[in-house]
Amino acid sequence: MVTARARAMRMPAATVLAGVAAIGAVLAADPTSESGIWLPPCPIEALTGLDCPGCGGTRAVWSLLHGDLPTALDYNAVAVLLLPVALGLWGAWVVGRWRGAPPRFPRWRGTPFVLLGLAAAWMVLRNLPFPPFTALRA
Repeated sequence: MVTARARAMRMPAATVLAGVAAIGAVLAADPTSESGIWLPPCPIEALTGLDCPGCGGTRAVWSLLHGDLPTALDYNAVAVLLLPVALGLWGAWVVGRWRGAPPRFPRWRGTPFVLLGLAAAWMVLRNLPFPPFTALRA
């Protein structure tokens, strides 16, 4: 018989499995060189020639997995800086599922709009064609 707690933990377990698979794919791919498996290019960059907010994120994760924080920050500083926030929110969600209660972080209605605004600002800043913003390109 499956308990209510076990049912509640199915989605967190699935996210762990998906995360492990994604990390394995990044490690096997080695996105910093041509020696790994093939990964699809960024569609926004392929179509427009501009770096999207996530461009360099896979290479940043690869660098973090190899303990190279400065290089990871160079590939995509915003992704690296938001990673602890995302892990903290994920942890709050898992704890809430385990306890059978919603997580105790505030639920702001405007959060999606703030995140979209930050992503748009990051995209604009990293695509400006003059220093110091040219250093933000992936």
